[in-house]
Amino acid sequence: MVARETRRVTISAIADLAGVSVPTVSRVINGRSDVAPQTRQRVEELLTRHGYQRRPPSMRASSGLVDLVFNDLDSPWAVEIIRGVEDVAHAAGVGTVVSAIHRQTAPAEQWLTSLRGRGTEGVIFVTSMVEAPMRAELRRMDVPVVIVDADGLPPQDAPTVGATNWAGGLRATEYLIGLGHRRIGFIAGPPQLMCSRARMDGYRAALEAAGLGFDDALVCPGDFYHESGFVGGTRLLGLADPPTAIFASSDQMALGVYEAVRQRGLRVPDDVSVVGFDDLPEVRWSSPPMTTVRQPLAEMGMLAARTVLRLAKGERVESPRIELATELVVRDSAATRPTTG
Repeated sequence: MVARETRRVTISAIADLAGVSVPTVSRVINGRSDVAPQTRQRVEELLTRHGYQRRPPSMRASSGLVDLVFNDLDSPWAVEIIRGVEDVAHAAGVGTVVSAIHRQTAPAEQWLTSLRGRGTEGVIFVTSMVEAPMRAELRRMDVPVVIVDADGLPPQDAPTVGATNWAGGLRATEYLIGLGHRRIGFIAGPPQLMCSRARMDGYRAALEAAGLGFDDALVCPGDFYHESGFVGGTRLLGLADPPTAIFASSDQMALGVYEAVRQRGLRVPDDVSVVGFDDLPEVRWSSPPMTTVRQPLAEMGMLAARTVLRLAKGERVESPRIELATELVVRDSAATRPTTG
């Protein structure tokens, strides 16, 4: 009878008795260090008292997979992040499952159902809103989470990976100011993304530091895609006093600005200077090759993968927020301010 009783005891039952979550009990069982000593002692006593039989470490379930989740997969920058994640995962002998969860509820529920069925070492969310119910379910499953470029305020219990977006926005704008431009248009990214807000804040800081001030009329909304760059560029160039330079907070939007410039019978950079953000492989082949702020997308993917695999092993992460440096890459799309017009 004792043997039958010990087989029936579950982690969930131990969690209820201890007054803690299922993931906390799982961390104690797996020997992870991120549990308070008093909690660990209480859980260990209950595990012993109820005869919970632990599996040897060699028998613990391992899916051999890492999940990489985007809102959408229709952007070349997503490919760069995937490449970085896969490089690390492959070296670790782990497969990568790439998914797109749109903002509707049903796809997220379907993804969670699939995850429960196959398991995962951990999940990397990229520019995705990780809603509270999803976070709670992943915690219940004891699945570690890392977030790249958080959509909104990131949860306190998940490490985040990003780039120095504020510094990149500052440097791009300072560069254009150094070329003599005084009316500099800006095309923003999605406002809910922290990286978008940081780039715009960097743009504003550079203008104010140069004594130019911030002009709402020179700012257009965007979504990081070509069409919004074209629309924003068309509006800015149609102003009575148009900007002599435009800083777009993504390369794709900057390419849209290129087309807006062309359709007005103007040229980059002779008539309008353009600077992008990302340094996607395609922009070095644009005409003219684009000056842009490089954010290390592949390296961000690599760091996110290393972090989630460390968490899966029960290791601690030194910093919950990691930012990789951006860099201005000067090519041929920006020139000194035109002397006419």
